[in-house]
Amino acid sequence: MMIQLEGTTLAIDTELDCYDPLDPNGNVTITFDILKYTLDGYLARVTIQNYYQYRHVDKPGWKLGWTWAKNEIIWSMSGAFAIQQGNCSSYKYQAPHCCKPDPVIVDLMPDANPQNRSDGCCHGGILSAWAIDPSMSYSSFEVVVGNMEKNSTGDKPLNLTLMAPGPGYTCGQVQDVSPTVSSVIGGRREEQVFKTWKSTCMYSSYLASRIPICCVSLSTFYNPTITSCPDCSCGCRPADQPSESCVRAGAIPYTLAKADLVRCTDHMCPLRIHWHVKNNYLSHWRVKLTVSNYHYRRNYTDWNVLVQHPGFGQPSTAFSFNSTLLRTIGVSEDVALYWGNTFNNTELLEADPYQMGSVTTEILLKKDLKSFTLSNGWAFPRTIYFNGENCRMPPPDTFPMLPSSCHRSMPLSSHLLLLIALFFIHSCTMIVRF
Repeated sequence: MMIQLEGTTLAIDTELDCYDPLDPNGNVTITFDILKYTLDGYLARVTIQNYYQYRHVDKPGWKLGWTWAKNEIIWSMSGAFAIQQGNCSSYKYQAPHCCKPDPVIVDLMPDANPQNRSDGCCHGGILSAWAIDPSMSYSSFEVVVGNMEKNSTGDKPLNLTLMAPGPGYTCGQVQDVSPTVSSVIGGRREEQVFKTWKSTCMYSSYLASRIPICCVSLSTFYNPTITSCPDCSCGCRPADQPSESCVRAGAIPYTLAKADLVRCTDHMCPLRIHWHVKNNYLSHWRVKLTVSNYHYRRNYTDWNVLVQHPGFGQPSTAFSFNSTLLRTIGVSEDVALYWGNTFNNTELLEADPYQMGSVTTEILLKKDLKSFTLSNGWAFPRTIYFNGENCRMPPPDTFPMLPSSCHRSMPLSSHLLLLIALFFIHSCTMIVRF
């Protein structure tokens, strides 16, 4: 990507912009497999595979587009459909499914007719994150392409685009790769397609949105101070003035139509994640994790939260969320992924006039006595993501600190023994004086 600024050309590495150190191999791969040739074209299976560990494709689902290299058309499709047919007036006896030079394809819904379905289709365009449910992280459909030149074996589609569901994805050129091989007859035979093309799509949060969508606040049992989200984390609003971008707490937004309207706050984020250090036991410590939704017109289905923290190097238990540890490369702290329990809290509800929608859990973590400490901000996360988006953290110098008198605090049993000893010494001194 090249940007011109007052006569100076700046080169920006888009691959570096899309790189996530917590998910270095994440991508969405688009695969075109030519299954067989027809009189004027071919039958292809198109697969969209989400390899992002914690970024999923939510409602209303993916949209896949491309530009034909020549004058190809789509005779028919199963498992998906083109949203526009285009001008097919030159075909008098059989109307093609789509004649546009740049078709846009979407998935069928789960209740689609059986005759229109294909294997791996019909999820409404929703793709699960790879680390949460690999079996639901892909979608596929079949397309019959025609109007090709005689003796042609097919030309790769151009200008591949992926909306999932909004912007943020950039797809590379479609490349020729080794033909896909699959096993049949119980794995006793291998069959190969005629030709395979692939493209890799990478996500950039900067392309998707210029401002964060979430922020983090912190608190502890040993400090009454709550570290709130930084002011203007997700934008600002004029002080004490009416605003079209938010509604004050207690207002009743019955007539509001904007889907992105949120409750007015100092941080103006649609989502806040709160990390509270709740208890400190002899061999474990307990944290409460709460996700609050300030949106008045938007729920978050199949949400997930990623937490980078050195404490996850030891076993941990989440009481109300599902969880798993993720493998990372070159990252010193361990990373844990949390998501909702089925039929319980997989949906983060929208706010109402009286309170935010929220989901919460307590997390019990085992202590590593060689590294565990409550001082110098160790007990707080290094990074928190919501649905793959990096949340704005407070500055480290604002974290709740241990009281100075507690930096070398002793266990309760030690304090009790010390008090008994002091009482005994004081009593003996009084006897001797008497």
